[in-house]
Amino acid sequence: MMTQAFYTGISGLKTNSTGINVVSDNLANIDTVGFRGNDYEFSSLFENMLSTSDATSTSVDSGIGLGVKMQASPMMMQKGSFMLSGKSTDLALLDNGWFGIQGAGEPLYTRDGNFTFDKNDDLVTQDGYHVLGTMGGNISADNVLTGQLAEVKLADVAKQEKLRFPKTLTYPPEPTSKATFSGNIGTESATRTMSASVVDSQGNKNKLTLAFTPSATQPSSGIRWDIVATTKSLDGATIYDTKNAQATFDATGKLVSDTLKSIDNNGSPVAIDLGSGYSGIVSNSNTSLSASSSANGTKGGDLNGYDINKNGEVIATFTNGKQSSVGKIAVYHFQNDQGLNRISGTRFKASSNSGAPLFFKDKNGQNITGTGIQNFKLEGSNVKMDYGLTDLIILQRAYDANAKSVTTADQMIQKALNMSK
Repeated sequence: MMTQAFYTGISGLKTNSTGINVVSDNLANIDTVGFRGNDYEFSSLFENMLSTSDATSTSVDSGIGLGVKMQASPMMMQKGSFMLSGKSTDLALLDNGWFGIQGAGEPLYTRDGNFTFDKNDDLVTQDGYHVLGTMGGNISADNVLTGQLAEVKLADVAKQEKLRFPKTLTYPPEPTSKATFSGNIGTESATRTMSASVVDSQGNKNKLTLAFTPSATQPSSGIRWDIVATTKSLDGATIYDTKNAQATFDATGKLVSDTLKSIDNNGSPVAIDLGSGYSGIVSNSNTSLSASSSANGTKGGDLNGYDINKNGEVIATFTNGKQSSVGKIAVYHFQNDQGLNRISGTRFKASSNSGAPLFFKDKNGQNITGTGIQNFKLEGSNVKMDYGLTDLIILQRAYDANAKSVTTADQMIQKALNMSK
C-alpha cells in the first residue's frame, strides 16, 4: 500500500504539472490574436475493483484508483471576442473555419487574420506567410485588368494558391459607344446647345456638342431644327468630326424623326440617341428649357491600391473611380477541428484525425466560404482570464496534495524500516 501511495502521488504530480503547463500556456496567450486554448481531461491510470457480499449494500462493486494520467488536451472551440482595427486587411471569421497560409512547406491553418500587403503587394501574414485563395484570372501578363469582376468564384481546395498581385495595374480605357440626350429646346428662334463627355479609344476624354438651330424651311405643322454635331478635344483645339442633321417635331413638341445617327470620336464611333416621342429631346414652348445627357465609356486609370471586403474579396481600386475584385480569400473547414495538430500558438496542420481540408458548397454545388468574414476586425484569444486563474489554483492545490501524499508515503516507509531494526 505504501508503494501504491508513491505511484499514485507521483502520477498525480506529473498529471497536474501537465495541466498547469496547459493552463499557463493559455494564460500566456490571452492577448494573442486568433489563439485557441487547450482544455485538459484526466482519467484513472489503473483501478482495483473491490467486491462485497453485503446484502444491505446498494452497490456491491467499488474501486480503488491507483493513479491518474492526462487523457486528452482538446482544443477549446468557442470563439474569441472581436476587436476593432484600422485596416481592411484585418479579418475575423464570424463562425467556424480557418484561413490558409503557406510558407516554404505545406499549408497551415489559422484563425489569426492579421494580414497585410507586403512590398510586392502579396497578401501575407505579419511574418511573411502567404495567404491562400483563388486569383480572379483577370490580370494580363503586362499588368492590365482584362475584366471587371464583382466577385471571384472560389476554386476547389487543391487549386488554392498564394494571393499575389502586381505592384502596378492599369484599368484599360473603354471608348464611348453611345451618347443619349434629353431635354426641351423650346420653340424660340435661337441656337440651343447641349453636350456630353465621351471617351476615345486612347482613353482621352473629349466633348460631343449638339447645336440646334431652327431650319430655314419649316413644315406646315410643328417645327424642324438643324443640328450640327461636333466632337473635339476638351480644350477645343482639335476637332475630330462634324455631322449635319435635322430633327422634326410635331405641333405638341414630340420628336417625329431625326437624321443624326452617329459621329466619329477620334477613331471611335459614337451612336447618338435623341430619343423618340416625348422621351428624349422635345420642342415645347409650354415648359422651361432643359438639357441633360449620358454616355457610356470609361477613362483609363492606374492602381490606387488593394482592399479586402467583408466577403473576402480582394478589391483593386483605380484612379478613374473604378474597382474590381481580383482574388478571393479561402476559408477552410475540417470534419474534426480538434484533430488539427498545433504547430505554434495560432497555427495548425491537418492530420489523419482532422481529415483533409474541405470547402462548403451552396445548393448549386459552388464552393463558398461557409462563414461570414468581417474586415476591420480581429478575433482575440478564446481564453478567459477568470476561468484560467481558477483552474490554475485548483491544479496547484491538487499538485500540492499529491506532493504531500508522496512525502507521507516516504515517512511511513521510514518508520516501517526503523521498526524492523
